[in-house]
Amino acid sequence: MTSPTEPVPNSYQRAAIIGGGVIGVSWAGLFLARGIDVVISDPREDIEDLVRTGLAEITPALAELGLPTENLTDGLSFEADLATAVAQADVVQENGPERLELKQEIWRTIEDAAPAHALLATSTSGIPASAIAAALRQPERLVVGHPFNPPHLVPLVEIVPGEKTSAATVERARAFYAALGKKPQVLRKEVPGFVANRLQSALFRECVHLVAEGVVTEAELDEIVTSSIGLRWAVAGPFRTFHLGGGPGGLPHFIEHLGRAMEDSMWPALGNPTFDAATVTTLVSQADDAFGGGTVEELAAERDRAQITLMRALGETPGRAHA
Repeated sequence: MTSPTEPVPNSYQRAAIIGGGVIGVSWAGLFLARGIDVVISDPREDIEDLVRTGLAEITPALAELGLPTENLTDGLSFEADLATAVAQADVVQENGPERLELKQEIWRTIEDAAPAHALLATSTSGIPASAIAAALRQPERLVVGHPFNPPHLVPLVEIVPGEKTSAATVERARAFYAALGKKPQVLRKEVPGFVANRLQSALFRECVHLVAEGVVTEAELDEIVTSSIGLRWAVAGPFRTFHLGGGPGGLPHFIEHLGRAMEDSMWPALGNPTFDAATVTTLVSQADDAFGGGTVEELAAERDRAQITLMRALGETPGRAHA
């Protein structure tokens, strides 16, 4: 097992992070805490101030995870020119806007300038690697390394190979993220939105429906989730949960005796809401009532503290991941 202070393998000494937004800052904090020098490339003139402020905000969470944070930014630098930024990188983690044409342009530049040994990963939340890599001469080098926000805290990284991504690239990505203390999961095929976001979207659609229909308020729905399936799914996912729900007969018994009824009566009754004006007004008003007493930064810090407490209880802090 990797200790909280053990660095990633020596083959990854320098990372280029493309895009210094929320995801980029989070990756940067984790990489720096794991002993990797980081250069951030972003055209914004105020990017250095934004990144340093963001790193200061997540430093307490990194420390709570048991990662070293003293002199965290000593290995941090900035380079607006993309080609220069990636020229000496051992790994490139791209976090640019979700626009295919722009990502293809970015990756053409990276492919031309990055060393031949560099691991090339995109944090895209939905664009397939195959589509991005269609613009590359060596599409086998590119893989999706999609984190669940925030990357410095939540363990999951979905590794999604494109049609031409090599098995060697996939394995390098898996080993790299595991050495960071993440829980990489290689998907077996490309689907829009990958897996975690599709699940999140499916649940959120029903959440919006229930609130818009006046069944519950946002605050009440959040309480229901965190007091039931949220707790349950933290230790056993849906399939394991329903397998246990089937008693001695397991999942086959559950499907036969409860699953059929779910299919016949529950699934057809699920909502299909839209973000029309009335629904948006309801959602925004209730969000202000439920969460308006604190800033987003304060609420995020509270969430992160609770998340770390839960991860510790489950033994899921980064230092317990296999390298």
